[in-house]
Parts: sequence; structure tokens; C-alpha cells
Amino acid sequence: MIKPLQRAAEESRTPRAGTDAVLTKLSELLFVEALRSYLETVPEHERSWLVGLRDPHVSRALGLMHADPARQWTVDDLGREAGLSRSALADRFTLLIGEPPMQYLTRWRLALGARALKEGSEPVLHVAQRVGYESEAAFNRAFKREFGMPPATWRRHSR
Repeated sequence: MIKPLQRAAEESRTPRAGTDAVLTKLSELLFVEALRSYLETVPEHERSWLVGLRDPHVSRALGLMHADPARQWTVDDLGREAGLSRSALADRFTLLIGEPPMQYLTRWRLALGARALKEGSEPVLHVAQRVGYESEAAFNRAFKREFGMPPATWRRHSR
């Protein structure tokens, strides 16, 4: 089998029908291989979401939160869907990621909200709802705690 980099070089030199699709898939393959390689060399004591991907249960919980961040998740829900008890998931998640599941979810939601504010012109309320906050006030409080300023101010400064 030809290695992905060699195949990409061949495709680039002699473009044919489907070259763009082949190069896209090869780049995805290279990305996955790079992540795998990194995960195999991460020290046992390091904590991050990438380390959490090593564990099938924590990885499943991460996938669920990333796929539907606006869902009103509980640790019970995540544990049930990941195949662990609430307490077992919370313990494993915290051990591997370095923070509890709901704290991680809050930071993920706020990161998504910050990106939406920076890249778009959608009202703050709509951004808040899209990332899982029921009210603009709750989003404002959490955003200010994380970023040191309210979302509207942050949006003006980030542009």
C-alpha cells in the first residue's frame, strides 16, 4: 500500500478527476494518524481532552457533549449513554481531562459562544440559546467569569 504522503504527492503532480476528493480524504487520514501518534506518546500524568479520547467511556461522553452542546446534559445522562454510572464517569473524566464533566461542558459552550460572537452578528441572546443557555443573563454571567467582560463588550474588542 502506498503511504498517504506519497499518494498525496502523486495526486498533486498529476491532477485527474476526483483529485480534490482524494486530497481531502488523505488530509483527514493524515490528521487522524497525527492524533494517534500524539496520543501514544502523551505522558500518563498529562490531563487534557485529547487524553480523554484514550478511554472509550470518556471519549463517548466528550463526543456527546461536542455533538450537542446545547442539550441540557447531566452527569447521569452522560454516564448512562457512555455506559458508566454517574460517579464512575465523573471520576474517570476528572482524572483524564483534569476537570469535572459539567465544568468542561461550560467551558466548551463558552468557547463556542465566543467564536460565534467573534465571527457573526447574531444577537447575544441567540448565541446564548444556541450554546445551551436558557437566558441571556445566565450566559452574560458565565461569559464574564470566563473572559473577564460581558459578551457584547468582548465582541467589540475581538473585532
